[in-house]
Amino acid sequence: MELGITTFAEAYPVDGVATTHGVRLRQVLEEVELAEQVGLDVYGIGEHHRADFAASAPTVVLAAAAGRTKRINLTSAVTVLSSADPVRVWQEFTTLDLVSQGRAEIIAGRGSFIESFPLFGYDLTDYDELFTEKLDLLVELTRQEKVTWEGKFRPALKDQGVFPRPERKLPIWIGVGGTPQSIVRAASYGLPVALAIIGGQPAQFAPMAQLHRHALKESGFTPEEAPLAVHMHGYVAPTTEQAAKEYYPSYAQAMTVLGRERGWGAMTHNQFNNLRGRGGSLVLGSPELVAEKIVEVHRILGVERFMLHVSVGTLPHDQVLRAIELLGTEVAPLVKAELEK
Repeated sequence: MELGITTFAEAYPVDGVATTHGVRLRQVLEEVELAEQVGLDVYGIGEHHRADFAASAPTVVLAAAAGRTKRINLTSAVTVLSSADPVRVWQEFTTLDLVSQGRAEIIAGRGSFIESFPLFGYDLTDYDELFTEKLDLLVELTRQEKVTWEGKFRPALKDQGVFPRPERKLPIWIGVGGTPQSIVRAASYGLPVALAIIGGQPAQFAPMAQLHRHALKESGFTPEEAPLAVHMHGYVAPTTEQAAKEYYPSYAQAMTVLGRERGWGAMTHNQFNNLRGRGGSLVLGSPELVAEKIVEVHRILGVERFMLHVSVGTLPHDQVLRAIELLGTEVAPLVKAELEK
């Protein structure tokens, strides 16, 4: 099973001091370098268009990371395809794949944040229809060099070449929050799925994993062709007590801000403790505990990739780097040993 890190390049204040977008993006590049050094398999950057997230152009940041690394896979997490031009997305990621010598991936999603829709002139009432149409075009671009295609929201293409062409099949995943329709849609194209589990219990997502495998077979594909990944919030520290103490302030800050925007209450310590408990959605603790939770998620869902989203809110940078180091040097060997039994 592959292990990796994801970030939204969160830019909340740290200890009352503002985090500038430039500082945060340069920190992200340090994180990618370290993730490769400690043997992790993938680093993902999410697209957002608001003041508290610095990465509105993940492909640019990933390209900078490609120049500093040699092995680690570089993915969006996610690309908000609904408000993007699929042709431009294809060109950007194909270019990234070429300059990184085959390490680029796309995780395409509808987006749980809506700022990009008014920014790029899209109507939220078309939320699902936009994604369906644009995914269809993105997949079509992977199949042939010259494309003939027609839709509702984008000008038609007639025998149009789209360049550059990749040197391999560019991996496209679909980011899913747990909607069965999204699972079935991804499977109908034979695409792998990245499940975002940011609340509840991983066991609740087992029917989604089973649905993906079943729908793949119904559409003429195999689970081996389209694996399942999971993205979860979490943090690693030398001890579980230290992990909880260090992680809570920034996590509670971010979840309270985002929660209030969506009509939820403030994050409380009791809620936090429930989430980090056995079976909860927070993968947080000592290397031993984090490895145990990752293995449990693997066994419940059958995932082939696990991505840990470390900095929910903005943790002090040295703590993020230590968590990445522990994930690669201590958690990964424990997970590998357990899965080999």
